[in-house]
Amino acid sequence: MLLAVGPATAALYKWVDANGRVSYSDQPPPGNVKSEIVNAPAPAANADAVKNMANQEAELKKRQAQRADDQKKADKARVDQTARQEACAEARGQIKMYQSDVLVQRVNAKGEPVYMDDSMKKKERERLEAMVREKCPA
Repeated sequence: MLLAVGPATAALYKWVDANGRVSYSDQPPPGNVKSEIVNAPAPAANADAVKNMANQEAELKKRQAQRADDQKKADKARVDQTARQEACAEARGQIKMYQSDVLVQRVNAKGEPVYMDDSMKKKERERLEAMVREKCPA
């Protein structure tokens, strides 16, 4: 049985001789005859194949985890940016309200409505303008 295994792993050569006859052999053709290998032996097994595959799988999982983290960070940044834009738009709207001659009403600590005078409106407008300059893009 061991004798049958040897020829199965040997190379098989194919060539055409001077008479046009196709020949096959486990030995290379004699002389400078052009030949091709029909049945090449199987490549030698890679002793580190399992280790290499495990390393590649670990690297793949690491890249996937990094991509997921990057996606979460990008999503959070997008949500934060949207919230910041909304806060800036609201602050700008309030600034316009405080610049106008409209009566502005607030609720005090007791829950009673109180109208803001011009100095209170100016103070609140200045606070909002400072916040917009600091936190809002132009």
